[in-house]
Amino acid sequence: MLAASQANAESAGSSKAAAGAMAPKPCVDPWDFVTTNCLLTWKGITVYGTIDVGVGWQSHGAPFDPRSAVAASYLVQKQNRSPLWTLAPNALTNSAIGIKGIEPIGADFSVVFALDAGFDPYSLRLSDGPGSVAANMGVPQNQQTAFSDSSRAGQWYNGQGFVGVSSPTYGTLTVFRQNSLTLDAVLDYDPFGASYGFSPIGFQGITCGGGNTENCRHSTSLKYRLKVGQFRAAALWQFGGYAQNNASHGAYQFGVGADIPTWGKDVLSVDAIYSYVRDSVSLGLAPGSNDANGTPIPPFLPQTLTATISDNSAVMFVAKYTTGALKLYAGYEHIRYMAPSNPQTAFTDISGDFVCEGCAAFNNTNINNAAFGVNGLGNRTMQIMWLGTKYAVTEDLDVIAAYYHYIQNSFFGTAAGGPAPCFSAARAQCAGTFDAISAAVDWRFAPKWDTYAGIMFTQVNGGLASGFLQHNNIAPTVGLRFRF
Repeated sequence: MLAASQANAESAGSSKAAAGAMAPKPCVDPWDFVTTNCLLTWKGITVYGTIDVGVGWQSHGAPFDPRSAVAASYLVQKQNRSPLWTLAPNALTNSAIGIKGIEPIGADFSVVFALDAGFDPYSLRLSDGPGSVAANMGVPQNQQTAFSDSSRAGQWYNGQGFVGVSSPTYGTLTVFRQNSLTLDAVLDYDPFGASYGFSPIGFQGITCGGGNTENCRHSTSLKYRLKVGQFRAAALWQFGGYAQNNASHGAYQFGVGADIPTWGKDVLSVDAIYSYVRDSVSLGLAPGSNDANGTPIPPFLPQTLTATISDNSAVMFVAKYTTGALKLYAGYEHIRYMAPSNPQTAFTDISGDFVCEGCAAFNNTNINNAAFGVNGLGNRTMQIMWLGTKYAVTEDLDVIAAYYHYIQNSFFGTAAGGPAPCFSAARAQCAGTFDAISAAVDWRFAPKWDTYAGIMFTQVNGGLASGFLQHNNIAPTVGLRFRF
C-alpha cells in the first residue's frame, strides 16, 4: 500500500532531517536540470514530473488516441483490428507534471501536499479516458480509436490533489483527491508498476479500482496510513458522490501489511486490502451487431455511450520478495459485481458528459443498471492474478517479465429459466479468460533519463472475447523517459 511511487508523489512519512542530507541539490541552471539529479525546488515546494515518449507496432491495433491516458492499444480491445505502427506514449509511466511539499509545523508533525496531472506528451492534452470513450460514440466499431476508460478524466488534478498532516509516530491523514489503496498496491506489487504498455492491470484499471477503472482515484476522500515497526495499516473513505467528481456514490477500503526480514538482507513484503464501492460507474460503447459466436459483423453500426452501474466488492492479496538484485512479485484479487444500490436515470460523469437512461435518440447515451444480478443474470466475479520478476543486471539496467491471468465466471440467465451457464464468446456473460505475457529491458543511462524496449502479448477467450473484432494482440514498444 505504501508504494514507492506514492512516496515520490506524497513525500509523507520521512522527517525533515532524513530528507536533508540525502536529498538531491536544487537545480541552478537548465543544463544542471537536464543532466543531473537536481530538484526543481523552492522554499519546500518541489516541481516534479515524467515525460515518456515512444513508438510501437501492434499486430491487431487501433489508431492513436491523444485524449486517452493509454493513447495506444497496447492491450487487445474490442475495436482492435489490423497491424499498424503507432506513436506509443506513456508505455512505462504516465507522463505527468505536479508539485509536492512537506513543511514541519512542530513536534514531529508536518503538513504534506501534492497535486499532479497526467498528459499525452505528443498532443499535450490532459489525460481524459472517459472523454476518449465519449469521443467515439456514434462511430462504427471498425473505425474507432484506441479509447479507454480511466479515472484520469481531463481534470487539471487528474492524478492526485491532496493536503494533510504527517507524523512518523501517529501516521499520515490526507484529504481530497487520492489514489485508492488498491492503486497504491498495484504500483508497488506489479513488476511493471502499473505500466500501460506492458501490464494489463496498469492499462485497464479493473484491479486498482476494485472492479472499475474510474475508481482507481477518488476526488473527495479521507486516507489514513500508519506504520509501526515492520507493520502497516491503511484506510480510505470516499465521502462524496457523482456531484463531487467521483465515479461512485461512496467507497471504503481497509488494508494491512508488513515488511518481514527473512534471511540475511532478504525481505518479504505482503499486503491485504478489502474494497467496497457503491454505484460504481464503468463507461463503454454499445451495442454492436454480433454473430452467433460473438464476433462483430457488418454493418458496424454507430455505438452509444453507455454507463454500466454496479456495486463492487473486492479482496486483494499481494506479495513481493526481495533478495539482492532479484525481486519476485505475486498478486491475486477477487472482485464481485452486483446490482447497484441506487439505479441511476441521469448524471454527469467525471469527464463532464451528461449521461441518461434510454437517451440514444436524445444525446446518444444510455445507462445500464441491470448488467448484474437482475432479470436472471447472476453476480459477476472476476479473479485476477499475476506473477513476475525484476532483476537488476547492473545498478542501471533492469530486466522485467510477468504473466497475468483473468478468470470470469458464467453469470448468464433469464428471469423465467434461471441460470444458464455458458462458456463461449456468444455472450459477454459467459465464462471466459484473459492472458498476458510481457517482458522488457530498462536502461537508466543518465540520472534522469532511461530508455526501454519490451513486448506484451494479450489474448481473450470465451465471454471476455464477446464483441471483439480480434482476440489477440502483439505489441512491441520502445521508448525514452525523462523523470525529474
